Amino acid sequence: MVFDHVAYSLFAMFFFIGQVEGRLGPSTVVLDHTSGFEGLLFVDDDLLGVIGHSNFSSIRATTCVFKGKWEYEVLISSQGLMQIGWCTLNCRFNQEEGVGDTPDSYAYDGNRVRKWNVTTTNYGKSWAAGDIVSCLIDLDEGTITFCLNGQSLGTAFSNIKTGPGVAYFPAISLSFKESVAFNFGSRPLRYPSLACYLPLQDPPTTDLTKANRLLGYMKTVLCTGIDPQEEKLTEKDSASWQLQGEPTVLVTLAHIFNHFAPLMCKVYLVEDVLMNFLLSILEGGGSVDEHPLIQQLLDLFWLLMEDFEASECLKQLMMSLLRAYRFSPIIPDLGFQIHYLRLTTAILRHEKSRKYLLSNFTFDVLRSVVFFYIKTPLRVKEAGLEELIPTTWWPTRLDKEGKDEKEQRHESAEERLRRRAYERGCQRLKKRIEVVEELQVQILKLMLNNKDKATGEASRYIFLNKFRKFLQENASNRGNPTVLCPPEYMVCFLHRLITAVRSYWDEGKPKIPGSINSEDDLATKANIIIDPAEIQAASMDDLDEDEESGAGQRPSGAAAVGGALARPSWLSSPTLGRANRFLSTAAVSLMTPRRPLAPPEKVKVRALPVEQRTEEDIEGSHGNDGLLLGRPPEEPDQPITEKSLLEILDGIVMMYNLSVHQQLGKVRKLDLYGLKSRISDRVLPWCVQRSDILEELEKSQRVFSEKLNHLSRRLAWINATIYSKEKMLDVYWLLRVCIRTIEHADAAGSLFAFTPEFYLNVGMNSYSALKNYFSPAHSMEELPGYEDTLTQLAAILAKQFADPRIVGTDIKDSLMQALASYVCYPQSLRAVERIPEEQRVAMMRNLLAPYEQRPWAQTNWILVRLWRGCGFGYRYTRLPHLLKTKPEDANLPSLQKPCPSLLLQKHMAELLTQDKDMAASFLNSVLNQLNWAFSEFIGMIQEIQQAAERPERNFVDTRQLKVCATCFDLSVSLLRVLEMTVTLVPEIFLDWTRPSAELLLRRLAQLLNQVLNRVTAERNLFDRVVNLRLPGLESVDHYPILVAVTGILVRVLVDSDRQGIARAAAVLLSDPCFQLHSIQHLLGEGVASGGGANHKHFSLHAYADYISAEEEQKVEQMLAFLTEESKQAAATTPTSEDDLCPICYAHSISAVFKPCSHKSCKACINQHLMNNKDCFFCKATITGVEDYSKPTGS
Repeated sequence: MVFDHVAYSLFAMFFFIGQVEGRLGPSTVVLDHTSGFEGLLFVDDDLLGVIGHSNFSSIRATTCVFKGKWEYEVLISSQGLMQIGWCTLNCRFNQEEGVGDTPDSYAYDGNRVRKWNVTTTNYGKSWAAGDIVSCLIDLDEGTITFCLNGQSLGTAFSNIKTGPGVAYFPAISLSFKESVAFNFGSRPLRYPSLACYLPLQDPPTTDLTKANRLLGYMKTVLCTGIDPQEEKLTEKDSASWQLQGEPTVLVTLAHIFNHFAPLMCKVYLVEDVLMNFLLSILEGGGSVDEHPLIQQLLDLFWLLMEDFEASECLKQLMMSLLRAYRFSPIIPDLGFQIHYLRLTTAILRHEKSRKYLLSNFTFDVLRSVVFFYIKTPLRVKEAGLEELIPTTWWPTRLDKEGKDEKEQRHESAEERLRRRAYERGCQRLKKRIEVVEELQVQILKLMLNNKDKATGEASRYIFLNKFRKFLQENASNRGNPTVLCPPEYMVCFLHRLITAVRSYWDEGKPKIPGSINSEDDLATKANIIIDPAEIQAASMDDLDEDEESGAGQRPSGAAAVGGALARPSWLSSPTLGRANRFLSTAAVSLMTPRRPLAPPEKVKVRALPVEQRTEEDIEGSHGNDGLLLGRPPEEPDQPITEKSLLEILDGIVMMYNLSVHQQLGKVRKLDLYGLKSRISDRVLPWCVQRSDILEELEKSQRVFSEKLNHLSRRLAWINATIYSKEKMLDVYWLLRVCIRTIEHADAAGSLFAFTPEFYLNVGMNSYSALKNYFSPAHSMEELPGYEDTLTQLAAILAKQFADPRIVGTDIKDSLMQALASYVCYPQSLRAVERIPEEQRVAMMRNLLAPYEQRPWAQTNWILVRLWRGCGFGYRYTRLPHLLKTKPEDANLPSLQKPCPSLLLQKHMAELLTQDKDMAASFLNSVLNQLNWAFSEFIGMIQEIQQAAERPERNFVDTRQLKVCATCFDLSVSLLRVLEMTVTLVPEIFLDWTRPSAELLLRRLAQLLNQVLNRVTAERNLFDRVVNLRLPGLESVDHYPILVAVTGILVRVLVDSDRQGIARAAAVLLSDPCFQLHSIQHLLGEGVASGGGANHKHFSLHAYADYISAEEEQKVEQMLAFLTEESKQAAATTPTSEDDLCPICYAHSISAVFKPCSHKSCKACINQHLMNNKDCFFCKATITGVEDYSKPTGS
């Protein structure tokens, strides 16, 4: 046949490789990792990629050139400090000097935008990760040129040294953790030069010709048919060709593949010939299904090529597609990305190819999920965003509730037009991005197909095992960023995976009214009956025993909320024994037993390596078996897909916990530039008189304006890819899944201890992301079922923050912090108030537990936030003293607006009133912590003052300043909790029929006097440190702490009944530390004039915007009352020394001990008996204390 003759001629073509003139070295060019390097570097297995691992490492290639025109390309993987170019063999580099720092080396540095040859000058443009730098050398003309993404940067060096003995090697110097990949010609150059420059490595020209011709022959055969009746060849559409065709055609194709198959094992040919050929098939547009030729070619590959040849070809093809997709430039229509994804989809539609790639390529060779990532363009102009979004706009600054910080500013007609034009541009961009996202979802849906079982294990179960391993590696290598999947890839992968999973889940499910698709079903599928003895037999402690023994006996690496060895399967260990299989399922978090645990059924468990599980292991042979056996028999059979999808869902939740949440918060910092631009607008009118300053400010304003326009367009891209309404719904779906999961796990009793911690973490973090990261474009209020979801989450936080089944310190702290944040905002606080009353009361009871032996600071902040807005002068949103001393700080973010909860305050009052023992222990713990916090604060400011007074003026450690400010803030917050308590339940201090009431009042008076004396003394330590205005101590000032103390004093000395006021005044005045001038200081009275004319004294009158006239009047009334009482006390006959308490010498004897009859004041003996039952004097055991009054006439 004619074809036989052509094929034979092609096969007989001569094959010749010779040394090209002007080049020396091996024909295969790689990096010289044996002798041509300096410093510590990591070189890839192919000897083309390199990562710097020391200060400034250098390495050169194995081949040099001395004549002609040559080029190579470098893919910039990280955009840090690197110098790329050429050097001679005589160049000697070190950790400080690299390529371009010696006479015969030349380099381009896109990080600093300079060129280097001993000296340096500006050159070129800034590079970014993903850019391609082309390095060209013309040894005939003596010039070196660099190109960035195919665009010439101009001649960098001319008249370079040439001649005998001079040859140049490709070389690079790069700093720590920077990485690049070289292409000397082993693959087709991305941007080949049109000026006769040759790659350092010769392309396989002969093989290229052969491969192109053979592909043409193959396509011709597929389009040719044989008419047996007329005995002639006929043309037909290749789409109609079938593998079970004419034997003659198959024999002909086998003959072609005999020559073609060996060529397809070479990287260059796969990328240049096969990939381009397959891409050309799809160029006509239309859906992938309309191009069956790709499927036919893949059928032929597996039929007519050896398995190792077909697998190597597919591997190289996918790697080429991956590189092309990852590093293709962004253009307005995303055409390159769409083109490569369409071909990837077409390949994965082929069942055998898909299963091979899932088993041997995805998550193995490809450790990062590149195909599901949409990179953000760093250069707005080159990406075409200026044309797509010609008008820019910037939203106003918002607070954390998504509301304007200030009153709504009127939007002018021009601003409205700009905003609408910007929004239209954003919609155009979003529609183009959605095309790419849809293709990515199609790829994932192909990987999650569980119907392709005819040729072996279904794709979903191969994917699931690889996915688990992928998560395990990312969880176990969190300290090694080079191994981890980048978080920006994780974000995109998570959204595509959620879309694909929800699509499969909803396929066989009817829509549930009032729900968002599928999450209402997710937590009701696995109903597990567990025998705790079965778990104990697997070398695990009994659950009840663990709860009693506390966290001290638990391993630090535990990942279950109960602190046991429970871990999800990707973190599992063989030591878990039989419990491993039980603990490895998503259903571990979804436990809702529907019948009693007695008599208990047992779970059959066995340990399986991650990648050895089959469909039966995952789904079970009858739908109800599988990872968990023991489902109640009345439970109906479930579709076979559910457990595998639940396990993928587990992975989605873990992905979010690993890195997605942190990544979502990284890009919400662009508002600063808008703020700076507005500041410059305000400053310009002030500088009309100074032309030089005005010129500089106008220049700065133009720079800010250009930056703002650039960021506005980038923000449009980020909003479309990360913060769109659809992405917000994905995160909201994840939040609802976690809430339902935790609710069902909570109903499982002691088995709740086996719930993976990351479900609780993701529940809290996803809510935080919805509240903080997706505004102002989208608000949580727009989400379906928003208020119900807030209430469900509030119920979880209210219960779980003090759940004894949760023993992990980190997760307990996270729950406490989440609850503290939850009660800060009106909407979420109202959600807390909507939970059942029993849960609210239990939450308040847990908050009022004694502060010792637990993280009390967060508990105290929660109580303070419930009170803020009700306290004395406690309604501010910015610290008043800062607005007075630093007016420019008025533009900084404000504190959250007060939103007190009267309902929760009512519960607190009822609990403290009814439970006298709890009230006493709670207040004693608050007073103890206040004493500690304020004492620590005073000690620290003493050290700060001493450092400031030294002649050398040593700088104070910023950490010490931070701790000092924290102790001050803790002191203020503890005072506010005392103010809250004395306001809601004054009888705790003033009703002396209650046990410990008098002691509590005396302790309170003692601490208040101590605080007042330390803060109000003239030119005292506190004053001096405040006047230093040290960075980090901005919150430390008179106002916050003095106003808190004043609130307590006003409540007991003005707002109480007559008997209470008398008792409070008597206790306060009898305290030896009481000084009237400290009270006078509050209103600026009784202050000596020694402070100097410029020294301003504190006075509540100066804060009329924050303290009401009624509050000022009460302070004046209190001062007048105390002044009069002090005069009367001074006029009374002094108590003789014999009648004073022998312990404190401050109060009269008022108590006698039994049986020893020693005496003291009630305050001293009550305080002593809190810690010791022995007599203070004779060490006899005290059995009782009776009132003592001095006999008349004694």
